[in-house]
Amino acid sequence: MHIAGFQKLTLLDYPGRVACTVFTPGCGFRCPFCHNASLVLPGREREDIPGEQVLSYLKKRAGVLEGVCLTGGEPLLQKDLRGFISGIKALGYAVKLDTNGSDPDRLRRLMEEGLLDYVAMDIKNAPSRYAETAGVPGMDLAAVAESAEALMQGKIPFEFRTTVVREFHTRQDVREIGRWLRGAPRYFLQNFVSSGDLIRQGLHPVEEEEMRAMAGILREYVGEVALRGV
Repeated sequence: MHIAGFQKLTLLDYPGRVACTVFTPGCGFRCPFCHNASLVLPGREREDIPGEQVLSYLKKRAGVLEGVCLTGGEPLLQKDLRGFISGIKALGYAVKLDTNGSDPDRLRRLMEEGLLDYVAMDIKNAPSRYAETAGVPGMDLAAVAESAEALMQGKIPFEFRTTVVREFHTRQDVREIGRWLRGAPRYFLQNFVSSGDLIRQGLHPVEEEEMRAMAGILREYVGEVALRGV
């Protein structure tokens, strides 16, 4: 299990829980607006924190922390992820997974085994612009669509979320997303914020008025829509 970062306390990453966040390296996407480029791009110098060290910390913080958020990069790329999550669950913690949906089989297995309590799946853009936005020319959307469908079956709580970037997202794109994922229980639009650790520089957030207009469009198709970063 490769761990490239560990935030010992977060009140934001896991809705409704006091949690910590584990960052894993590697990702099959190259989203230009990715705010963790140092975790995604090969050849970058990064930490390698032993999983045992994280589990030891969690054991000490039992009763204080309530959950663990696994993010990246793309956590589903980690071969030892199942065992690591099992260790977290054995300590009594709830587990949230952040994923791009690129490995539906592994996502489904983790859900079926009761190892996940909440999933946040990034929806990069409308299907017609997905490859462009994910930075993967010629990308086959089938795996992402399968992951979305698996979550839509409602076995565990989940959210869809899209980081909105002026250069990549329009109202029409949002309407296409809504038609694609019609009936989803909750959806978050989060405005782009530059971390300084981007794959591509020179990108911009969307005006607040435009974000609210996009949220209004999504409400025609999904249950709950909220904004982050506005």
